[in-house]
Amino acid sequence: MTEPNLHQLFPASEVPQWDSETDVIIIGFGATGVCAAIEAANAGASVTIFERNSGSGGASALSGGEIYIGGSGGSDAQRAAGFEDSTEDLAAYLKAAGGPYHDPAKCDLYAAESLNHYQWLKDQGIPYRGNYLPGKHIEPTDESTLIWSGSEAAAPFCNVAKPAPRGHVIQHMGWGGGRPLIDILEQRARDLGAKVVVDARAIALIADGERIVGTVFRIDNQLHFARANKGVVLATGGFALNEDMRRRYCPETFKINSPIGDKDDGIGIMLGMAAGGDAVHMEQFFTTCPWTMPESHAYGVFVNQAGQRFINEDCYHGRVSRVAVDQMGDRVYQLLDVAHFVQPLELAGITIAGTGDTWEEVEAELEMPEGTLSTTMAFYNKHAAEGRDPLFDKRAPILTPLDQGPFIALELNFETSYFSFFTLGGLRTSADAEVLDRAGQPIAGLYAAGRCTSGLPAWGHGYSSGLSLADCTFFGRRAGAKAALSTS
Repeated sequence: MTEPNLHQLFPASEVPQWDSETDVIIIGFGATGVCAAIEAANAGASVTIFERNSGSGGASALSGGEIYIGGSGGSDAQRAAGFEDSTEDLAAYLKAAGGPYHDPAKCDLYAAESLNHYQWLKDQGIPYRGNYLPGKHIEPTDESTLIWSGSEAAAPFCNVAKPAPRGHVIQHMGWGGGRPLIDILEQRARDLGAKVVVDARAIALIADGERIVGTVFRIDNQLHFARANKGVVLATGGFALNEDMRRRYCPETFKINSPIGDKDDGIGIMLGMAAGGDAVHMEQFFTTCPWTMPESHAYGVFVNQAGQRFINEDCYHGRVSRVAVDQMGDRVYQLLDVAHFVQPLELAGITIAGTGDTWEEVEAELEMPEGTLSTTMAFYNKHAAEGRDPLFDKRAPILTPLDQGPFIALELNFETSYFSFFTLGGLRTSADAEVLDRAGQPIAGLYAAGRCTSGLPAWGHGYSSGLSLADCTFFGRRAGAKAALSTS
């Protein structure tokens, strides 16, 4: 018998016996997998979820529980807060946020179906308080629903689509709404009859001719051959925890040191590639350093080690971080005056690198050449006082002169500050979550969604909070539904 492995298909003709059989196999028990299970079960299919951990969760359970929602005139929370959000604006923003890597079909479909998806989430039992929390927040801690979770109100995005807040967060006190979100969806899947097998590691896909018909798992250190009568859904997350894959595909992540994930080792991507799947945009990643807490720090200015600005600081914290990592050297500086400075959170690993009564003094403390940082700040303050930012188009009210000394330079060091990250590249899929081969054709019996694919959040420089969970839950649903309707 051929030894099963991640990198080649295992022939059905060599299966010694089928240890289990179901209509739809789902590999992974995070947001993607559980939503796929719900929809497959609703379509009348028998479903088995195989999870390598001892329970549900994945990276989704580590999140804040935000889901990016809008369009069709706006959600109940958006409308109650006075925001009208058209489907066209949502689609335009999704495409701009996806940059050169966006998938137009996925963006248009999600924009058209976003409010229906919101209702679906509510129908599964996800609670939303329905209120709006103004300002800049990583995530609410007071059960609020609606926040600004991207760069909607910042250039260049505000010139592409009418701004509206779209981060919708599960009603939950404190941090970490992702865990209760998963718990509710898990119970729904179990109530619908989905079977769950834990401590099961996928090691190969099984093919009969050109069709995927099952999966080989390792359970209790024994091979387990599972047959899928209709399809296999990959819901395994990204590859932030696989250093070999990162060195091969996404080496820029080695400038930073805090991967976000659970077992995100790229296993689903490797399984899909073994079946002939096309892995795309594998160099893309999201990163952030949570300096927008406290909110007043968003009024500051970022410069690189040459003392030059590189971004409009009113945009989403992840966009600022991603552009920061592009800069020369191993650090950037955030400049603040005393009116806007608050001691950074300890978890951010941000230190005070320089202070002074003038920007020239700060420049000298940072050992920058004379006339670099000080000229940058003189130019910025002059135009900010006029309500303009001719270099990067930062907007009021966050655009304001930093002219109230003493002045502070905070150091964000790529090596020691908390730059968390996860990968965005993965398998190329259709809008129906079919895994596509290099010719763009669906691989029979194989589906995927979430971070093992290149989905809605395709570009690290345009990421918005809530896009991953929107992608995982919505396209996970489509994967499950499509697989359940498949015919061999």
